[in-house]
Amino acid sequence: MLGERIRKRRKQKKMTLEALAGTELTKGMLSLIENNKAKPSMESLSYIAERLEVDLSDLLEEIDSGELRGILEQAEKIYNTIGLTDKYKQLIKIIDPYVSSLSQGYETARLLEIYSYSLYYEKKQDWQEPLNRAAKIYDQMNISSNRAFIGIFRSTIKFKEHDYSKSLEIILNERKEIEATHAYIDPLARLSLDYHEAILYFAVGDSQSATETIEKALTLSKEKRIFYLIDDLYRLAAAQAMTEQDHAKKQYYLTKLRQYGEFADHLSSLHFCELIEIITMIMEKQLYNEALTRIEQYLSNADKIHFHEPWFYLEKGKALYYLKYYEEALLTFNKVVIPENIHHPFDLSMFYVMDSYKALIQLELGQTIDAQTTIKKAVQNFEPLLETPFKQFNREAFRKINQTISN
Repeated sequence: MLGERIRKRRKQKKMTLEALAGTELTKGMLSLIENNKAKPSMESLSYIAERLEVDLSDLLEEIDSGELRGILEQAEKIYNTIGLTDKYKQLIKIIDPYVSSLSQGYETARLLEIYSYSLYYEKKQDWQEPLNRAAKIYDQMNISSNRAFIGIFRSTIKFKEHDYSKSLEIILNERKEIEATHAYIDPLARLSLDYHEAILYFAVGDSQSATETIEKALTLSKEKRIFYLIDDLYRLAAAQAMTEQDHAKKQYYLTKLRQYGEFADHLSSLHFCELIEIITMIMEKQLYNEALTRIEQYLSNADKIHFHEPWFYLEKGKALYYLKYYEEALLTFNKVVIPENIHHPFDLSMFYVMDSYKALIQLELGQTIDAQTTIKKAVQNFEPLLETPFKQFNREAFRKINQTISN
């Protein structure tokens, strides 16, 4: 409480009651204030703060700014630690005792933000209230980067539930509110909003809006001479072109992405380019042996392609299928594990098509009942997703299996 904070500060300064009281207060009145038996006026409180050589806000806050910064520093360290299994429980334990006392300032908003995310990931029902408080403080302080991330987080919840239309609606509303409230929006915040918005336009099949948003983001990047999310934007544009079967556009963005990857020594970008080229070799050029050779080169260095490893196994299975190595192809497909963080319909389609290949293999091996079961599963998975070459392949596989069995 206020009295304890004044006493603590006085003792830190090694001041007596008489010394702090000075000429404006009496020793007795100051003692009552320190024991929370009297409430000082703002004039008296300002006088006390001046004598203690602290900001008035440090006395008014339940937690002084130094202590708050220390708590935030500890929380940020835990929050940004990768692979810490119980980090959200730790964060809740650290921040929870202070939540009711947090009122203003960046440190307060950031702690409330981290606290809210931790509650959400721990499946607590009351996670939204602290996030709303954090958003309000960011709005008041015109901190657009953190405010934009809160909007993206709210939208991402529905994205992970595969409710793409609702997710898009949320991000558009959040952006509208941010642009109406903030006099200045940081370019990085704008790029984050653009990228997430483009992802969702793509997810709902609004190709024109997705393209316009991507081009707007790329223009902003060039104007500001910043590379933030540039690789993700190129990847998204290339994937969209692949969905539309626009080969020239796909090649243009892959070239841009490769140039960026080589310039920045960004292996993930280079691996994505190789992956799309291998898919093209298999699906368009029928260069199965060449594709298989390139895939094996990458899989022999699995530690370097950790994130893309499932995709390379997926393409290996396809190449083996077309080369009629059916048993080996089936074994390869069984090594593919869909990453938990895959939610975009394009990425899901890339993995869901695996069941179409499995069904075709089962048909070739005379396992007709298994083939029917597997292809039905693939059809069900594809049903809610947007149109892609993978979905088209699934329909063709479904027709082929049904026709072969009925004959």
